[in-house]
Amino acid sequence: MKIRVRAELVYRFDPPTDAIYKIHAARWPGQEILHEQLTVTPERSFHEDVDADFGARTLRARLSGEVAVHYEALVDNGRLMGLPPGATQQDWNDLPADVLTYLWPSRYCPSDQFGRFVERQFGGTEGGERVLAILDWIAENIDYERGVSDSETTAARTFIDRAGVCRDFTHLGITLCRASGIPARAVSAYADQLNPPDFHAIFEVWLSNGWWLVDPTRLAPIEGLVRIACGRDAADIAFLSTQGTCEWVRQSITAVAEDETARAA
Repeated sequence: MKIRVRAELVYRFDPPTDAIYKIHAARWPGQEILHEQLTVTPERSFHEDVDADFGARTLRARLSGEVAVHYEALVDNGRLMGLPPGATQQDWNDLPADVLTYLWPSRYCPSDQFGRFVERQFGGTEGGERVLAILDWIAENIDYERGVSDSETTAARTFIDRAGVCRDFTHLGITLCRASGIPARAVSAYADQLNPPDFHAIFEVWLSNGWWLVDPTRLAPIEGLVRIACGRDAADIAFLSTQGTCEWVRQSITAVAEDETARAA
C-alpha cells in the first residue's frame, strides 16, 4: 500500500540544546521510500544516523530559537498482514541473538513482575494465540483515555489505572508478551486512518521466525502502518528527544493511503 506521510514539528529551543529527531520512514525490508523531502526553517545542518538492523534514521543537531522541521514522504509499505493465531513460539535457544534483548524487562516494561498473572490469565495458550488473547484482554480491560498517564508511566502503573494512551497500551502489551516468553518490542509509526492523526506507538512480536506488527489500541489497520523506529520501549522510539528543555509551538502529523488521496482529489 502506498501511503503519503507528513510531519511538521515546530519547537522553541531556549536555551540552546542538543536534539534528536526520529520522524523519517524506516528503510525496513519490504518498506520502500518512493519519495521524501525534509525542510528545516531556519536552515540547520543535521547529522543523520541509520540503524543497521531496523533501518531507522535519526537526525541530531544542537538547536536554538524556534525551529520548524517538515518531513514528507510517499512510502510503499508492502503487504502487511495481521498476526495469525497459528504463529509459532520458539524456544529461547532457537531465537536469533539480536532478538534476545526483547525478552528482558526494560524501563517501562517490568515483565518480570507479571509471570504469575500471564500463566493464570492466559495459561493453555502460546504463540499467536497467546498474543491475540493478550490483545483481547487489553481491549476489554484498559480504557483509551488521555491525561491519565505521563512520560514516566510504566506498564505496571497502567495495569493498576486500567487506562492510558497508545504508548501505555503498547507498554502493557509488550510486558505481557515478554512475561509469556515472547520477544516484543516497541515501534513508532505513521498510521493511516488514525483519528486524531499523530505519531502512533504500537509493538511487534517475534513468532514463526519473523516480526509481526500488532496495534493494542485497535485504532488503525495494520496494513496502513509505516514504520519509523523500534526499540525496547518508548524511551527508544521518541520522535523528539532533547538534552535540555524545549517548548512546543505547534505540531501536525498525517498519513493517508494514496488511493484515499486520489478519491479526495
